[in-house]
Formats: sequence, C-alpha cells, structure tokens
Amino acid sequence: MQVQIHTDHNIEGHEALAVQVSDVVENALIRVSDHITRVEVHLSDENGDKSGQNDKRCMMEARLEGRQPLAVTHLAATLDQAV
Repeated sequence: MQVQIHTDHNIEGHEALAVQVSDVVENALIRVSDHITRVEVHLSDENGDKSGQNDKRCMMEARLEGRQPLAVTHLAATLDQAV
C-alpha cells in the first residue's frame, strides 16, 4: 500500500509530518492493506493564517482493488486530531 501526502500552501509539508501521517494510516489499515493500492492524504488549513476552531482539514481517499475509491474528511483544531 502506497501512502501519498499532499499539503496546501498553509501547511509545511516536511518529512516528519509525512512519516507521522503515513504511520497512522498504515497502522489503521494494516488488516486490509493487501486490498488497498494507494491512500492519498490531503492536509489543509481552511483559515490560512487566521486561527479558528476546527480549521484543520484531513481528506483521505483509499484506492481499493476492484472497487471505487472511498473518501473521508474530518475537520479538527489540530492536524493530529484531523488525521
């Protein structure tokens, strides 16, 4: 299973963030990872430089063998919580 991390221009997409998010995704999907070809993770800050409650967004799209992709989205106060 391949995990791809994408960030918007408001989030610094550094290596540590990519490793952390990849670990979360891989551990959560370990039981079904043989049936998933790729997971795309899109991280964004909805308010940019302004602070706000639930302004961090995580959208994940899983590409499943022989099925349509499945996508989920979550908003939270921090990126860790959104993921």
